[in-house]
Amino acid sequence: MNYEATEDAENTADTPSLDERITGALVGAAVGDALGGPVEGYSPEQIAERHGGRVHGVVGPWHGAGWRTARPIAPYHKGDGHVTDDTLMTHALVRVYATVRDHLDAYAVADHLVPDLMTNPRWIPELEAETIPLHRIFLAEKWLVARLHYGHVDPREAGVGNIVNCGAAMYMAPVGLVNAAHPAAAYAEALDVAGAHQSSYGREAAGVFAAAVAAACAPDATPDSVVAACLPLAKDGTREAVERVCEEASKHTDVESALRPLREAVAPYDTVGPDYRSPSLGARRPSRLHAIEELPVALGMVVAARGDFRHAVLGAVNYGRDCDSIATMAGAVTGALGSPVPEEWAKTVAEASRLDLWEPAATLTAVAREVFARDVERRRAHERAFARLGGNGCSD
Repeated sequence: MNYEATEDAENTADTPSLDERITGALVGAAVGDALGGPVEGYSPEQIAERHGGRVHGVVGPWHGAGWRTARPIAPYHKGDGHVTDDTLMTHALVRVYATVRDHLDAYAVADHLVPDLMTNPRWIPELEAETIPLHRIFLAEKWLVARLHYGHVDPREAGVGNIVNCGAAMYMAPVGLVNAAHPAAAYAEALDVAGAHQSSYGREAAGVFAAAVAAACAPDATPDSVVAACLPLAKDGTREAVERVCEEASKHTDVESALRPLREAVAPYDTVGPDYRSPSLGARRPSRLHAIEELPVALGMVVAARGDFRHAVLGAVNYGRDCDSIATMAGAVTGALGSPVPEEWAKTVAEASRLDLWEPAATLTAVAREVFARDVERRRAHERAFARLGGNGCSD
């Protein structure tokens, strides 16, 4: 398929509002995360065998009541509607926006995100306890604390040396939402923010995912227009992987038939290899030729599902491997497109995780409006200055 940008369609009365798109994206991301958590790390075949077929909603832990001691899951209660670190990090970034109330950069991560992870106890669903988020986040996210708080590394360079994975990309939806309908701005801001966390194609994926969410917020957005907005921004292996996977996805009319073909399409770019729990020697190392698996597959699921939230998220969940992050991304993009998040799923996840999934959306919507107003004033000031220099800007 040839992904090309199209002319803006006329806005209609039933076009989802900014508030609805931000809510859909953040609630959708959390629901996708919770649905994917209990089957993370397994293949589609293992998932089908364990659950007697495909997963169709919230399921319990893989090891049932033995989750407390079962390896490699222990001590996390994955399943039963519990969100994982993807959602914890997403909500933490929303809190940074709520504090700064402007665009973010790598220094905002050092000044606000890291202290929040280290010092503010919160309910952690998978631990069924209140503790600091640092005790739950993965090693790639603990890197933020080691490098920025203890190492005093320049925030713009702190991501160098970390394992290259989806750790930064998985929580970049807020960046795309603050830059709603402006993919290029979302891409640039996410690259700056993610520089504190990741390098190479891990950082690149964060930028492209934020761009995808921003593109999905456009009034006339479709799955194809989202991909079309991402491809000119994406670089190196990430661009090739997104294009290849989405081309394959466009050949399918349902996510079920796309499960294996999407894995085959992304495999040449994925460093982890066929056995997700036993990564290859070259896994997660910097490269211009490779890409994280999660983002291309998430966008592929959005394309195969024709933008439908339920189908895209369930496709991501049943894909397996790092499916909580894949479903998080697919849920954010389809939610931003305006596809409804099933109420029963959202209610179950909110109650099981003891989280208000809607409050972060309300907070971020207010911030997005403030930042947009500030951007307009900055742009007008620039136009006036440029006009006075003899440019072609406005002169009022």
